[in-house]
Amino acid sequence: MKSSTHAARIAALMALAAGLLGWLAGHTDVLFADGLRYVDQARNLDAGDLRAGLARAVDHPAYPLAVAAAHRRLGGEGPASWQRAGQVASVLAGVLLVVPLYLVAAELFGPASAWLGTLLVYLTPQTGHTLADVLSEGTFLLFWTWGLYFALRFLRDGRSSWLPPTIAGAALAYLARPEGLLLPGALVASLGLMPLVRSTRLNWPRWWLAVGVLVVGPALVVGPYVASKGGLGTKPAVSRLLGTAPKSAADAVERLRPLEPGQTTSRTYMLACRAVLGALRDAVGTPLLPLSVLGLIGAWRVGGRPREWLLIGVVLAASGLALVRLHATGGYCTPRHALIPATILLMAAGSGLDRLLRSIAVPGRWVGLGEGRFQVGPAAWGAAILGVAAWSAPTALTHVNASFLGYRQAGDYLAGAAGPGGKVVDVTGWSLFYGRREGYTFADLVSAPDDPGVRFVVAREAHLAGPWWYSAKLRELTRGLTPEKVFPEVADPARSKVLVYRIPERVAAAPAGPTR
Repeated sequence: MKSSTHAARIAALMALAAGLLGWLAGHTDVLFADGLRYVDQARNLDAGDLRAGLARAVDHPAYPLAVAAAHRRLGGEGPASWQRAGQVASVLAGVLLVVPLYLVAAELFGPASAWLGTLLVYLTPQTGHTLADVLSEGTFLLFWTWGLYFALRFLRDGRSSWLPPTIAGAALAYLARPEGLLLPGALVASLGLMPLVRSTRLNWPRWWLAVGVLVVGPALVVGPYVASKGGLGTKPAVSRLLGTAPKSAADAVERLRPLEPGQTTSRTYMLACRAVLGALRDAVGTPLLPLSVLGLIGAWRVGGRPREWLLIGVVLAASGLALVRLHATGGYCTPRHALIPATILLMAAGSGLDRLLRSIAVPGRWVGLGEGRFQVGPAAWGAAILGVAAWSAPTALTHVNASFLGYRQAGDYLAGAAGPGGKVVDVTGWSLFYGRREGYTFADLVSAPDDPGVRFVVAREAHLAGPWWYSAKLRELTRGLTPEKVFPEVADPARSKVLVYRIPERVAAAPAGPTR
């Protein structure tokens, strides 16, 4: 296939990605909660506060640096400008991601189906909603996928010149998210397994050189950052996953559901495996899973490049184990966390769909007639792509984080009609961000009842009525009060009802009850 054909396909895919992600970015009702941390870190970096922006920051700096750079370029003041900067940085990374995705798909499944595998990555609802939000996954996947491509080229050619760009991609991915170290770790593990299988062996001088470079290289590149942070990452999830910190409390806010009383370790891991499979199913899409299996089987039957597929097997296995551990220790695993294995399976689905369509023989020139036999032509390809688009569109084109619009409306109310002064209690932090107010979030909620400066509590009904300790705190703060405002003002079952309470001074100054 000509290089010009590949270039045209990549250009078309980038245009499609830009259109889709741009539309979603313009229809984001509220940035994802994690985005509040990224924006805060970006603000500190933009102000030159490296201590708060790097040394004391929970998140890795690559994406916040991109947000700060975008904000300087775009300008503006207030929360809307920072949300826009965060989305521009994420969308730009998402559009550029097309190139390494296409190259990896071509490397693993062949150039004929690379465009289709890449297209399916963007047609899947979870991908668009993640890349259009103020989240670090787009930046991470851009660097990680480039690193994966260079690693695959090294395994195919055995040329050590592919190792430095592999390390560079992995290091940049790590500086976006701690999962970046999965790539060099998986590559070292693959090298360790290669001598056991004749078809995957490298000659020993190259093998030893590769192991040395992959061990020493990342240590030299990211070692100073790791040393400055005192570990691979300061996110609580990383510490829990590595076993250096205890598991989340049974009723911790990050848990999708509280631990059952007396829940055994075996049941915890059984539920974790079930949750990971569910997250992967949602990230890929149920209709595409059979096509993923078909694509993987087809690639295995064709054979060739066993070293590359050894690496992919290690990446999938390590990702699965890490996700299970994440859920077992932290109580959550969403489709967003499963994007590494999901992108590989979506590329496989593209190959599976290509194989399925090419196996169809339907008479008629419109479906393609060539060399004395009927081939799949424009009608069949168009029908297949339209079918996938029709399946994904109702979800893929919905507003991002639509159910939490009430928090943005509450923030706008606090910034304007509610009047100046007074701190706000909001465990999510959204109304503080959009309302440009100071106050208390989940992290320091226990101190709120003792602060006489608290004047508002913003909470959704589920949090007020919940069985969790922070629900009790919210009920304590709002006891005997009637909501001043309810958002959305017109009831909508698809959106959470967010209540705004005005707290009289005497209630705010009341002593706090016992804390957990």
